[in-house]
Amino acid sequence: MDASSLYATALAPFLAEAQRLRPAGTEVFDAHTHLGLDEDGRSLDLPGLLALLDDAGARRACVFPLHDPERHPAYSVPNDRVLAWTRESEGRLIPFCRLDPAENPLAEGERCLAAGARGIKLHPRAQEFTFDGQEMDGIFALAEDANVPVLIHAGRGLPPVADGLVDLALRHPDVVLILAHGAICDQGILTSRLAEHPGVLYDISCFFPLDVVELFARVPAERIVFASDPPYGQPASTLYLALRVAAHAGLDEPAVRAVLGGTIAGLFDGRGLPPVTPPRRGPSITLSGRLARVYGYGSLVGPALFAGIPEQGLAMLEMAISACRDPEPGAVGEALETIGAALSVAAALLQTQDGMRPAIDLLYRSIVRAATELPDSA
Repeated sequence: MDASSLYATALAPFLAEAQRLRPAGTEVFDAHTHLGLDEDGRSLDLPGLLALLDDAGARRACVFPLHDPERHPAYSVPNDRVLAWTRESEGRLIPFCRLDPAENPLAEGERCLAAGARGIKLHPRAQEFTFDGQEMDGIFALAEDANVPVLIHAGRGLPPVADGLVDLALRHPDVVLILAHGAICDQGILTSRLAEHPGVLYDISCFFPLDVVELFARVPAERIVFASDPPYGQPASTLYLALRVAAHAGLDEPAVRAVLGGTIAGLFDGRGLPPVTPPRRGPSITLSGRLARVYGYGSLVGPALFAGIPEQGLAMLEMAISACRDPEPGAVGEALETIGAALSVAAALLQTQDGMRPAIDLLYRSIVRAATELPDSA
């Protein structure tokens, strides 16, 4: 069997489960995507992004530039490219302008908003800024006047930023914030101190599913939005994450629809944000011991591969596969079998020339399954 057939066979159970969990007719709206070129070498063009959205059955997405080598001055070149591409998308893509607080952000923001941008993207890691400067109040005032949201990178690679960001947000309560990557940089502080802010959304573009599981214990489901971060993530595999975590948290169908697209669609379609309900999960996460071992080893594979240490990644992958081989699987036997098959194919794909992306996809879905299997008594 060739590599593509192996991948399709291993992927099939995950696709079937996603189909079963997804409410019929639900709009999937991705709140976090990119177009263009990043200086790290990643890139994504318009047909490629639309194809990724189609694979997930997603109709619409918010989009903004990557950390483009041609970003100086003021991101004007990549911003114009994104605006042009969105005009070619037949209404599927909603453009955000990316601003650098050090390079005339107000002038660039005003220019882009006049040209059709409907949101602002800020990346404090890439642009190396904090939220304490006067220019940040100006950017938030601009967003407030234009009634557009501000999406902020709140993932890895940041120093402590929560205090400055919280103070800024509370000074501008009418600005809708989208905190990317589950706000993992300071999830505890941000979710606690911004709990009374009327318009803070958290996107779920996270590699580790337990970050998203915990988010549902801290934040109302009506403030959590689907996002996948392509070209780094994939909408289809993140959709599997969203559906599994929603089931794990006990969300009803209206809440699932809100997470997958209803909340972010309401923001851009003029309905505003929905009222909130209390967080749906309690403070503890219970995992099957057998699947916890699989999750533990599996979650170490991706970081090792991304760091250029393939031998360490493969060693951890073999340990995860070994943990799936259990003669007494208890109630999680089917999960171990599905995950073990997927991880074995991932190991084989990593030995092929173009196997990294499908291998990571199978790995990601596997650790999602391991982290979100409902507790058992095995």
